[in-house]
Amino acid sequence: MFASKANVIFQDVIKTYHIINLVDQPFKNKYDEKTHLIEHLLYRKCWIDTVQWHYEDIIRAPQIDPIAALKLKRQIDASNQDRTDMVEYIDSYFLEKYKDITPKINATINTESPAWGIDRLSILALKIYHMKEEAERTDASEIHRAACQTKLNVLLEQQVDLSTAIDTLLKDIENGDKFMKVYKQMKMYNDDELNPILRSQK
Repeated sequence: MFASKANVIFQDVIKTYHIINLVDQPFKNKYDEKTHLIEHLLYRKCWIDTVQWHYEDIIRAPQIDPIAALKLKRQIDASNQDRTDMVEYIDSYFLEKYKDITPKINATINTESPAWGIDRLSILALKIYHMKEEAERTDASEIHRAACQTKLNVLLEQQVDLSTAIDTLLKDIENGDKFMKVYKQMKMYNDDELNPILRSQK
């Protein structure tokens, strides 16, 4: 099933990132865009999420220099834009894949597109990885580890449920029971015409 493939790729990305464990490390996609497009997109998507996860950790350091924090905020904004763009690329893949499917007369639309479900699955993989670290942290108290294990169990259950929901949605689209639309996110904060602060600086 598709979600199983995605989960394996996400786990590989997160494991690979943590070998060096630096936000500015070089990125190399393990999948060729021409021969393995969806794998290429999934790998890139999770790498963006993984780097941003650690950006969010760094910026919360109480002693962070304000100038460094501002630079990091800009990097987080850029990462958010990359993340959104990648979601749209993944949805474009599915639109192309299912372009010849004729929805049934009574077909319905889902609350989110396949790629936004995949976005949640990628972030969930990160939560699982880091919660597992906490549940196994030897320098933490037994109470802390037990609490984190309880949370980890919930996250793992969520992963099963979300994976099932994504696979079901894709099957429903393939069968014509659901149809998909892709709405651009139309983020305004990075656009120097739509953000009044940026526009005033022109």
